[in-house]
Amino acid sequence: MSEQRTQGRRALLVVDVQPTFCEGGALGVAGGNAVAEGVARYAAEHRDRYDLVVTTQDWHVDPGEHFSDTPDYVDTWPPHAVVGTPEADLHPALADLRPDVSVKKGEYAAAYSGFEGHDHDGRALGAILRDAGVTEVDVVGIAESHCVRATTLDALGFGMRARVLTDLTVPVTPEQGEAARAAMAEAGAELVASTDL
Repeated sequence: MSEQRTQGRRALLVVDVQPTFCEGGALGVAGGNAVAEGVARYAAEHRDRYDLVVTTQDWHVDPGEHFSDTPDYVDTWPPHAVVGTPEADLHPALADLRPDVSVKKGEYAAAYSGFEGHDHDGRALGAILRDAGVTEVDVVGIAESHCVRATTLDALGFGMRARVLTDLTVPVTPEQGEAARAAMAEAGAELVASTDL
């Protein structure tokens, strides 16, 4: 019976590739636009590697203390990814991505992991992946040190194999990126450049 089992299905998780996190955005990260373009190019060239392509978006309506006029950039942040503004949309580079599933997170609370989000039918990301038979995920997006890290750790917590495509993500700072990579690797994630796949 075990010999007849099909190989696990793989999803590409595109985490928070939004103008708000790219150069010129409210929480712009240096290299964000380049990551957006790289993700779009990679997805177009390698769509056949994935059974499911999922985008996540910060999607803030009134996230309470997550927003602050005097942010500490640890627990509180300037307003960003506000619903109804262009900064909350997917990055224009992803216009042709055509994801299978779009997940929004953080309407009324802070939300870093894509697993805190839901699709338009109210399904949580974990349930979406489980129902699709996904057992392996490749994670890309912004920022490596925050939402990519949180999403990857949650994927591992759901019992999935997780790879972070290191050339298709960027941290807020090099130091935070180093710490995030160490945490993800220690938890069992594979860190690999997309060009090495």
